[in-house]
Amino acid sequence: MQPAPWCPVAATVDVIGGKWKPTILFHLKAGPRRFNELRRLVPHITQRMLTLQLRALEEDGVITRTVHEGVPPAVEYAFTERGLTLGPLLDAMEEWGEQYGARG
Repeated sequence: MQPAPWCPVAATVDVIGGKWKPTILFHLKAGPRRFNELRRLVPHITQRMLTLQLRALEEDGVITRTVHEGVPPAVEYAFTERGLTLGPLLDAMEEWGEQYGARG
């Protein structure tokens, strides 16, 4: 059996696909966000699932996690240089969703 041919669309979906990642990335487009801010912006996600999704995006090199000292310490997430290259794709997805999505 031959391996399936590599597909760049599937590679993209592997990084940004799923139920929560597109919404998280959409909210990070506006700039760095703290963990609790993301929890409020994505209200139906559990704390555990948000943590897992953020870790996966960080492992894929799309976002960074920065811990700011203080009491309590604040954790902030932002796009990496690589993640910023997703901007046009996210913009196109947003435009398509507004025009053709269930609410558009």
